Amino acid sequence: MEEKVYDLNTVVEMKKAHPCGTNRWRIIRMGMDIRIKCEGCQHSVLLPRREFTKKVKKILENPQKEA
Repeated sequence: MEEKVYDLNTVVEMKKAHPCGTNRWRIIRMGMDIRIKCEGCQHSVLLPRREFTKKVKKILENPQKEA
């Protein structure tokens, strides 16, 4: 399985949708923990990196790869 590369402002899809109905999340903080913000209602969630890696489904937009 290939290693997924995340960076700030990367938009990801999680395995479970947010209660607001949107499944697009933007990474707004990186470190030991990763803070993601819902693209629909702007709610933010702080997850440990290990938990985030398990819950992410796929990368939708990666601004670093496009540049």
